[in-house]
Amino acid sequence: MIRHIVFFSARDKADIPAIVSGLSKLGDIPHSRHFEVRLNGKVDPMGNDVDVIVYAEFDDAEALAAYKADPIYAESTRTVRPMRELRYSADYET
Repeated sequence: MIRHIVFFSARDKADIPAIVSGLSKLGDIPHSRHFEVRLNGKVDPMGNDVDVIVYAEFDDAEALAAYKADPIYAESTRTVRPMRELRYSADYET
């Protein structure tokens, strides 16, 4: 299984709801076994730059690649990219 975690920060904090909405559309892509978009709780005094987190689980690398190749993924990227400042992504196998 692959865990896919992506962290986003907003250029303008007023855009956070729109970022969440744009990223939530990724949940319509059928290749993940688990998918969620959440706001950062910002309880760590050292790491509050992140505003929104995407967490997803995939059976294998092929499922993750299919997820990223889906047209919904491209649409979400076009929607969110202009509103985001930072984007950090990590994938790891369990």
